[in-house]
Amino acid sequence: MKLAIVILNWNGKKLLEQFLPSVTEYSQEASIYVADNASTDDSVSYVKEHYPSVEIIQNKENGGYAKGYNDALKHIDADAFCLLNSDIEVTKNWLLPVIEIFEKETNTAIIQPKLLDYKKKDYFEYAGAAGGYIDKYGYPYCRGRIFNTIEKDTQQYDDTAEIFWASGACFFIRKDIFEQLDGLDEHFFAHMEEIDLCWRAKNAGYTVKYVGQSEVYHVGGATLNNTNPKKTYLNFRNSLFTLTKNAKGLLLPLILIRLVLDGIAGLKFLVELKPKHTIAIIKAHFGFYKSFIRLLKQRKSTKNKIKYYKRTSIVFDYFVNKKNIYNSL
Repeated sequence: MKLAIVILNWNGKKLLEQFLPSVTEYSQEASIYVADNASTDDSVSYVKEHYPSVEIIQNKENGGYAKGYNDALKHIDADAFCLLNSDIEVTKNWLLPVIEIFEKETNTAIIQPKLLDYKKKDYFEYAGAAGGYIDKYGYPYCRGRIFNTIEKDTQQYDDTAEIFWASGACFFIRKDIFEQLDGLDEHFFAHMEEIDLCWRAKNAGYTVKYVGQSEVYHVGGATLNNTNPKKTYLNFRNSLFTLTKNAKGLLLPLILIRLVLDGIAGLKFLVELKPKHTIAIIKAHFGFYKSFIRLLKQRKSTKNKIKYYKRTSIVFDYFVNKKNIYNSL
């Protein structure tokens, strides 16, 4: 299998200095690319000087995660891509279990490795942990992470398992499936576009897998951390985008319940003296309503919609029933 690792970069010289060494050392099975989103620092010249074997793709603008990868991957010849965040440290032989699954299971379109916290290496990392799911109302959660409760890695998720979504922090996908699905939805800009892509893949009949024998360490929040209201805005808006585009069943009740649940989340931020996040949720809903007609058109183009959830409400499970560990659900 011809595999290409593609690291999206925007003014990330310090991250490349820190994390590119492990990628080049432990990724002999793949070609390595840095896709630059019109950086204004000297990160591109740094890579050219210190890592001549790493190929550079220079995008014309900073179109965010979705457009950045869509533009870059057009220029790469490979059987599969690894979309790798620039703040990830990889480990020895991390690619071998992934390649094995791709070669053995032709219907597996997307794979995620075990995602551990770079700063606390015996714990899972927020962005994807051991693979993701969503509840009926579109709220994401992971094996190893539900909301802000993060589990210690005690080898409880060292398996290979089918999941609903794979983290965009380290996201393997077959090239032909990526092209068949028209890539990432650029309306998202950043955050949750990988969930949308996985959902579309699942609706198209493909499988998404977690491979626990492959491990990487993720810093998380290196570009936009959880305290930034812009991240709150993107997460809430884009969650509504994915739900509207892809969910099976009646849409209006889902949106009305989400309105109530998001309102409660906004009140919680107010109580916590984080009014900027409350405003971000309000703006997210207005951004969603503004895009509603387009989203309905995208929804109509998806003919086969699968049942997408195992839990009706992860919010209720977590905050009311106090189930904060995945295996307790």
